Amino acid sequence: MSGPEIVLRGGRVIDPESGLDAVADVAIDQGRITAIGAELPAGPDGVDVAGLVVTAGFVDLHSHVTDLAGMRLQALDGVTTALELEAGATPVAAAYRNAAADGRPTNYGFATSWAQARMDEIAGFGPGSTLAGFLSRLGDPRWQQPAQAGQLRAMLSRIAADLADGALGIGVLLGYAPAVEPGEYLRVAALAAEAGVPTFTHARDLIEMVPDGAIDGAEEIVRAAGQTGARMHYCHVNSTSQRHIERVLELVGRAQAAGARISTEAYPYGSGMTAIGAAFLAPERLGERGLVPSSLTYAPTGETVASAARLAELRQADPGGLAIIELLDENHPADQALLMRSLTFPGAVVASDAMPLTWTAADARTDPEGWPPPATAITHPRTAGTFSRAIRLLTRGREPLSLAQALSKCSLEPARLLEDRVPAMARKGRLQVNADADVLVLDPVHLADQATYAHSTRPSAGIRHVLVNGTFVVRDGSIVPEARPGRPVRAEPR
Repeated sequence: MSGPEIVLRGGRVIDPESGLDAVADVAIDQGRITAIGAELPAGPDGVDVAGLVVTAGFVDLHSHVTDLAGMRLQALDGVTTALELEAGATPVAAAYRNAAADGRPTNYGFATSWAQARMDEIAGFGPGSTLAGFLSRLGDPRWQQPAQAGQLRAMLSRIAADLADGALGIGVLLGYAPAVEPGEYLRVAALAAEAGVPTFTHARDLIEMVPDGAIDGAEEIVRAAGQTGARMHYCHVNSTSQRHIERVLELVGRAQAAGARISTEAYPYGSGMTAIGAAFLAPERLGERGLVPSSLTYAPTGETVASAARLAELRQADPGGLAIIELLDENHPADQALLMRSLTFPGAVVASDAMPLTWTAADARTDPEGWPPPATAITHPRTAGTFSRAIRLLTRGREPLSLAQALSKCSLEPARLLEDRVPAMARKGRLQVNADADVLVLDPVHLADQATYAHSTRPSAGIRHVLVNGTFVVRDGSIVPEARPGRPVRAEPR
């Protein structure tokens, strides 16, 4: 009888679920972990990982990356499963087909998209747009109008069809459509509860930002969870709450204690990134968030926006162009404490909100599969560094978590949020026999994020090996160019 295909020898094996933390070998065969123990039989590919940590690959619930370079940057940050759950996609069956046809280095999956359904049914924009096309429409007021009864029924029908096709939940970009009536969100949440799937919500504006808004964004999520019983996932609570994080988390905590099924996520950066045409980035609305035009950096040129007039010009010419937005000051102790509060909140998971790379004209992009990306390619540093940075901050802060606790926020806990309806997730986020061989080998001493706002595509340091379904996508710290072992992650319709 032949041995396993791969044996990782002599590493510190950490499994967040069982509590295993011991030096052992890990055997991998046919995409699964087949054995964990001392001095396992040799396989064709033996890898000495002594002095390194062997653990489950990271599960990112919030990734907008569609380009190969961005996926590789995420893999070099330890990500083995990257899911598009906040914006989502529709029709979801087409999104899965397209991803499979392209081939991906990491596992992939999609929620259905409430925003795209609205764009189609209310504004007639048409299905199946690219991410760039979708971003260009985010600020268009035509899709943000209150829905008529027939339009709402059509949207809910489209969402239900996607759920039947295996969508992982319902992505709701409510913060981009402030005119939507709160009753519509309750209908969407009720559909999610009926289908047994979570919603993944970009919250509406907080009342502190827009006092005359239809409803406070945090209160709306809590109310929907209580009234419908749906599992409500609060996306990037750090960036939508800004300096009101304590108030929002206290509200969420009270609701959780009362039995509401609400979960939260955060990324460890003070700046956000989105389409410059978004409604809340209109020059006259910047003050709601304490911003000025120079708080924005326009990614295609790298320029700091100089004035309200220049901002209006960019929004008109390139509404889907990505912009970095300074929300919290990472160098200010009070703001840093707020970021850490969002990361350490009980049950909070780490999620990146990773963005695709912006390729400037100077890049010439003659080889989209080339590696590494040119230095002029721009993204948010969270695309390349979220998980390494989060672990660094969580384990080396004033009240540090153990390494196993920090790893759990990146792997086990996000997997658990989905596994009720997604059988594949019960085999991810764990380093156990029969688990999927989505495996990360890291150097705990040298693990560090290296991406910055000025150099946003620098890969993280200390990630030595990454395997997806038993295939190396990162080996000896370098990308394996031909590796495309990613598989679809789909829900089982109820």
